[in-house]
Amino acid sequence: MSPTRFLTIAGFAATLLAGTAYAEPVDLTVWHMEQPPHRVQRMKELLDEFNAAHPDIQVKQEPQSWGEVYAKAPAAFAAGNGPDLLFTIPDFTTVLKGIDVVVPVDDLVKDLDSKHGFVEATLAPYKYDDHVWAVPAYNMAISLWYRNSVLKAAGVEVPKTWSEWQAAAEKLSTDGKSGIGLPANKQLYTDQTVYSFMVNSGAGDLYNDDGSIAFDKPETVKAYDFYSKLAKFSPPDNSTWTWGEAEACFANSSCGMILQFGVINTYETQAEGDAADLGVAPVPHADEQSASATISYSNAIMLTTKDEAKQKAAKVFLTWLLEPANYGRFLTMEPGLFLPVTNDGAKAESFWSDKTVTKYKSQVETMIANSQNGKLFGFTTGKVFPSIGAISAQNVIAETLQRVVVDGQSAADAVKAGQARMSEIAAK
Repeated sequence: MSPTRFLTIAGFAATLLAGTAYAEPVDLTVWHMEQPPHRVQRMKELLDEFNAAHPDIQVKQEPQSWGEVYAKAPAAFAAGNGPDLLFTIPDFTTVLKGIDVVVPVDDLVKDLDSKHGFVEATLAPYKYDDHVWAVPAYNMAISLWYRNSVLKAAGVEVPKTWSEWQAAAEKLSTDGKSGIGLPANKQLYTDQTVYSFMVNSGAGDLYNDDGSIAFDKPETVKAYDFYSKLAKFSPPDNSTWTWGEAEACFANSSCGMILQFGVINTYETQAEGDAADLGVAPVPHADEQSASATISYSNAIMLTTKDEAKQKAAKVFLTWLLEPANYGRFLTMEPGLFLPVTNDGAKAESFWSDKTVTKYKSQVETMIANSQNGKLFGFTTGKVFPSIGAISAQNVIAETLQRVVVDGQSAADAVKAGQARMSEIAAK
């Protein structure tokens, strides 16, 4: 045997032993909208670990903004420089699917489901048109947050109904403090907060079965009217709020209550950090309703490359990420905010052993329970209509609220205008 022939066989054997699947490392770019530095740092730690264990695949992150990505992502794909993996929420998925850049992940999800057991509600918003369009990554649900000591000092019980809620907000509005902090900005947080009122008044369905808009109805008007009443007990700058301002208002005790997906990390690092005093409860419901609901949905990861080698590499990465030993550390990039989407993830030692999750275990358990009663606008009827992406991108739900709390319109007139705006978008 010639020396050259021997070296060729030896090199091939070494490649097999090393498990290298590609002649050159496959580079993957992932876009996510988790901009806070500690989340970016945790993602870096996970990616560094994955890359070290998979020298044939190298994944890099490029953090983006939810405020810009609806426009930035389509432009990037049109220019030929879009990411290979992209974090998403259900309505954003419809935007990217509409320009044919989302790759179905049916087989991958089936395999991951058999291994880990997806919570079905986290998969549902991504299953339509005969395919699964994204891999669920973490769940979120809005809850009511408060301090036990503050409510006790004011002689207030945790509100369960809207009348109790309004009375509590009024009583807590004292000594220059706001009884509740509610956003009124034309932004996603306001969309989501308003919708948590809508589902608690029976107005959860944004579409009729035929795809026409079902926004203008008495239950919606009732939700907007009550929101505007409660917003009077909020800080006067709430028309500029995003998520951070709401958390800050609660952390510095300027707001007695807020609606938020999570406040644990801010409360732990910027406030008292007294787990026994931090209260969390379901969003109160309209007096005539029998139970509370909320907005809840899973964030997911889309596969957005048509390159077969990159698709194969991306599936290796996503499979690694959902392994319980890794998944808990992914969830705790923001402890007490991101909730598990898999059955074994909900039991993962890597999740529950996190020091912040351990400290606030009862609050996290309540959040998980609240998420079981969640809905998402545009994804409640079993059908998915593409216009929900544009309606959400243009923040029509929040725009409708601004007509009431900023412009002074009646809730009925504002909702009527919101119906017309949504119908106009849906007709395009």
